[in-house]
Amino acid sequence: MQLKKIVEILDKLSPFELQEEWDNSGLIVGSLQEAVKNIYVGIDVDLELLEEIDENSLLIVHHPIIFKGLKRLDFSIYPSNLIQKAILKNISIIAMHTNYDKTHLNRYVLEEILGFKMLESEDYLCSFEVDMGFEEFAKKVTSSLGLEHTKTVCSHKHIKTASICTGSGASMIENLKSDCLLTGDIKYHDALEAKENGISLIEIGHYEGEVHFGASIKQELQNYSLFAIIANSKNPFRYIT
Repeated sequence: MQLKKIVEILDKLSPFELQEEWDNSGLIVGSLQEAVKNIYVGIDVDLELLEEIDENSLLIVHHPIIFKGLKRLDFSIYPSNLIQKAILKNISIIAMHTNYDKTHLNRYVLEEILGFKMLESEDYLCSFEVDMGFEEFAKKVTSSLGLEHTKTVCSHKHIKTASICTGSGASMIENLKSDCLLTGDIKYHDALEAKENGISLIEIGHYEGEVHFGASIKQELQNYSLFAIIANSKNPFRYIT
């Protein structure tokens, strides 16, 4: 299929105009006139992945390989080395980032991975009913996401409602309406703010929350008769216990 047609489908699925101003979702590497042989989906672009996938393919990732303007292309360092590899193998790259967070990913993780039903969605936050003790709820989240360890802030012994924002959602703490926020990349001062404001936190990990992007978008693309291969995206962190 021509890349232009796939971009049109992706824009219909999750409009690129919904992305944040600082984001860089959309076509990053490639030509709209190219014919795509295979479609791969995953959370990130890395060298091992580019070496594994076929030439003349499309890679749809969650995180853009380019966030800021590049002043030079030094093929010995990131991200220029990955861009060079993609060009040499004629691999096109599209990012579906903050637009897809808003329209699909948060709800997918909430319902398909954690097993709760969404009550409402506002921008990035998907809220849901919990009605569980905090410890029991935290253990369920830990198990469902396959976390090796879980950082928490317990401000409620019993959680009535919670909200989830995959990725880095600590900025949502200030205006949170739920008892508990599930998100990644929680910093020390975020935890202090939450504790003082009576909000519970469960850190789900950035990678662990968003790695489900591949399965989510593969499922959506099937509705347009497009078959995608889930790429073997790897967590850059290694936890030592």
